[in-house]
Amino acid sequence: MSTSPNPYAIDADTLSGMKPLRKVVYSVGSNLGDRLANLQGAVDAIRDTPDVIVVEVSSVYETEPVGGPADSPKFLNLVILAETTLEPRTLLERALAVEDAFGRERTEHWGPRTLDVDLVVVGTTQTDQPDLKLPHPQAHARAFVLAPWVEVDPEAELPGRGRIADLLGQADLSGIVRRDDLVIDND
Repeated sequence: MSTSPNPYAIDADTLSGMKPLRKVVYSVGSNLGDRLANLQGAVDAIRDTPDVIVVEVSSVYETEPVGGPADSPKFLNLVILAETTLEPRTLLERALAVEDAFGRERTEHWGPRTLDVDLVVVGTTQTDQPDLKLPHPQAHARAFVLAPWVEVDPEAELPGRGRIADLLGQADLSGIVRRDDLVIDND
């Protein structure tokens, strides 16, 4: 796992003993139960995570399911932009714990779910482990990730893929609707 394009670079914060803050992007979705309450709960849980500072939460988007059964209900999705000193493995474990707290069942790949919390990026970290791939391997092609992400961070880049705004311009936006009538409490 590499956190820098140059593994020999010396970070001034490392010399001082302080860990640098890294940008974290979570993609959150729900298509079972009280979808909006599930999203709110995920935002609150991420906000309550020690050493994680939630910077922005996107609007809520309603989207058609990607993959999975044809009769799956529509998803509500949003993106959380945060900063942290935590390691990617810890952030992934927290995402899985939040899903579990909301009754996430992992019985069907891409099946309906109460909550899906995907770790999309952690700074410039690139890793390809069986259970932890960063950046998220499908993020570049998923409009339900890109649309809310560009809303909260228009200049963002996906490591190895380019600017989020450019990727969104290439994505299929059919079936994605910004739901301004659905509001997440961001306090």
